Amino acid sequence: MTDPAGTPDDPPQEPGDREPGEPPREGPAGLVFPTDFPIKIMGLNELDFEPQIVALVQRHAPDLDLALLEVRQSSAGKYLSLTVTVRATSRDQLDTIYRALTSHPLVKVVL
Repeated sequence: MTDPAGTPDDPPQEPGDREPGEPPREGPAGLVFPTDFPIKIMGLNELDFEPQIVALVQRHAPDLDLALLEVRQSSAGKYLSLTVTVRATSRDQLDTIYRALTSHPLVKVVL
C-alpha cells in the first residue's frame, strides 16, 4: 500500500527477515522483526567469560548460532570481546538481553 505522497507504508524487507506469511513487525528505530542483530560484549579476559556470556544470551535467544560467534582479545590481553548475532523477534527480547548482559559482573560494555 502507498501513502498519498507515493512512499510505501511498510519499510523495505530483506529476504529472510520474516517467515513466509508472517506480517512484518516494526519496532522502535525502524527495526523490523524478526531480524539478525549483532551484539558486542566486552569484559575482562577471564576463563569463564565466554561460556558464561554465551549461556546467558542463549537463555534469551535459544536459537543462537555459535558459528557466528566472534571472539577477539585486546592487544594487551586484558579484555575480551564477543560479538553474538541473535535472531531477534522483538524489541522486548533485545532489551531483556541487554539488561541481563549489563548486569553481569564480568561485563564492562555492551554495544
